[in-house]
Amino acid sequence: MSLTNAIHDSLPYIDTEPTPSERASALALIAAEVGSVQTESHPSLPPLAPQHFSPLIESELLRIENREPLKAIDLTRYEALEPPTTSPHSDEKNPVTLIAWREALQKAYTSQSYLDGRTTNLALLEKYGKNAWLIGNSQLEDVLRGLERELAERKTEIERKNAQEAVSGEVKGLEEAWKRGVGKVLETEVAAEGLRREILERRRDGAR
Repeated sequence: MSLTNAIHDSLPYIDTEPTPSERASALALIAAEVGSVQTESHPSLPPLAPQHFSPLIESELLRIENREPLKAIDLTRYEALEPPTTSPHSDEKNPVTLIAWREALQKAYTSQSYLDGRTTNLALLEKYGKNAWLIGNSQLEDVLRGLERELAERKTEIERKNAQEAVSGEVKGLEEAWKRGVGKVLETEVAAEGLRREILERRRDGAR
């Protein structure tokens, strides 16, 4: 029979709690039934492999065992910001006071900008439905992919530039050596041409 079609006769919201004698009688019947069944594993079954959890899983299991709440989301960002204990005009020359108020204002502006954007997004979601929100997410993903592709291209260009700058000295040295070699070849050809003409002139003089 399929497990989805199984019907349990337990009615905890209707049936009354059993009396201690009834519970003891039921437990005795269960113990007698279980005692006649072999509970040990078959000898052909291999032993269970030892379990090795990562430190993150172990810490999570320990948190569940201690019944501690999950702190995966920092809820302080949604709380109202408390102003510094001092007044901004109490000690205007104190740099610590000015820095504290400046940081508080920056955090307040950031939180206000985030809440404004959140309110706008929720209003658009309520007005146009989830399809527009999904389309917007798809467009943002396209923009992100384009930026990642551009970043990869820039990294490639930077790597090429660094590689060329690393061997620029060697390339310049080889270029200078090549120029000197070509110059010597031209000098040799010019000298050979002058010698050939001198030989021709002497032959002409000897023929006369």
